[in-house]
Amino acid sequence: MAKITRERRWLVPNKRAEQYAQELKAKVHIRGPKEGKPLTDKEACIRIGALQMKNDHIGMYKFKKAIKEGKSLTEARKYSKTVGK
Repeated sequence: MAKITRERRWLVPNKRAEQYAQELKAKVHIRGPKEGKPLTDKEACIRIGALQMKNDHIGMYKFKKAIKEGKSLTEARKYSKTVGK
């Protein structure tokens, strides 16, 4: 039997998050084989979770960066919770 190879679907995290946010607002699939079909509750929850996870990763990155720069724990926590630069 021949081995089936699949190509991994990969997007830059910002683009994926942007598309997830657009899909949540529109409540329909924007791309892929289900394009135009409504999101199920399960699919909407997956997108919300992915957006929250991205936000958490950004916060941890900023926190560790602040600690390496020599800031105190309270300053690092405050910096990690700011949105933007």
